[in-house]
Amino acid sequence: MTDRTTLLRFAAPVSLITALAACGGTAEIAPPPLSDEALAVVTDKAGAPKDQLARQIDDLFTKQDLGETRALVLMADGELAAERYSEGYDAETRMISWSMAKTITAVLIGMLVADGKLTVDEPAPIAMWQRPGDPRAEITLRQLLHMNSGLRHTEAGDPPYDSSEVRMLFLDGRDDMARWAKEQPLEAEPGENFEYSSNTTVILADIAASALTASDDPDARRKAVDDYLKERLFEPLGMASMVAEYDASGTLIGGSLMHATARDWAKFGEFMRNQGRSPDGEQLVPSRWISAMIESSPTAPQYGFQTWLNRPLGAQNAEAGHPLFPERAPASLFSLIGHMGQYVLVSPEQGVTMVRLGHSTSAQRPAMLQEAADVIALYPAR
Repeated sequence: MTDRTTLLRFAAPVSLITALAACGGTAEIAPPPLSDEALAVVTDKAGAPKDQLARQIDDLFTKQDLGETRALVLMADGELAAERYSEGYDAETRMISWSMAKTITAVLIGMLVADGKLTVDEPAPIAMWQRPGDPRAEITLRQLLHMNSGLRHTEAGDPPYDSSEVRMLFLDGRDDMARWAKEQPLEAEPGENFEYSSNTTVILADIAASALTASDDPDARRKAVDDYLKERLFEPLGMASMVAEYDASGTLIGGSLMHATARDWAKFGEFMRNQGRSPDGEQLVPSRWISAMIESSPTAPQYGFQTWLNRPLGAQNAEAGHPLFPERAPASLFSLIGHMGQYVLVSPEQGVTMVRLGHSTSAQRPAMLQEAADVIALYPAR
């Protein structure tokens, strides 16, 4: 190839770049067109520009370094806006809650408070704490709900078997998880420090069982809680897929082990968005309880009653990093959050509930959450 041929070959592109530079413009590469399958996940009741919504959802499923999105269900003003699954998953697949279960446990406690069986600001009804001189006697139900009981519960350990959660779920505490969690000593004054803890939620589940039955028989405890949840919550919401797990003592593993389809997780999010009402308008738990669940605790503005909040972090919690995106969505947004990237994101101001289930590492979750925020941002606050 001659020098002249080479010059002619590159003359046009160079001229184009020069012209663009002279105009102060830059050449933008358009994203590839979406497939018919990607477009089809958005319904006619999207409540947002369909092509943009399909694009943002596609990014959650296809972009690199976000982990694996296995299911997404999006509700807008109570209507199904979009639904998509990755290969191997569908609308009938039950998916594990991990810590999303904590928010359901808080609703269970709220129902029992409404029934007059529990009181929030009295000492938690735990017999072993009521012995003379036991400082744990001061711990209230509210402090357990807010994760500031002061109990020595270390959620993550290094090595992992040093974690209170791992020991409770899989090692020396696994047969009677609540007893193991209740036996731990104080490491701080009750109400002083926020410490996220699955052990604490199992204590709440144990309190719920004791409020529903005086029996110590595991089968009786399991049946009492399971029947109550089904009759009072899951059946009115149409959450037919929900399966909760119990330990050998009959205690609900209310901090981490519930299983349901993405659609049923969306139904629970909509129940929360609608202030505790079922689809037919029945008030299943007092609206004031839902309001309490999404009100910041005194020790952690990003946390309410077993529920994560989209509020800016206080100085005490700033080093941990925010679990949501307060710079991208209203402060009223709240979320169920589970291990490895399980989310039910609820934004009352935008009329949106978004379920994202899958598998993302701690390193992948920040970028994945920004993609989720892009979806939610398509809906203006009202």
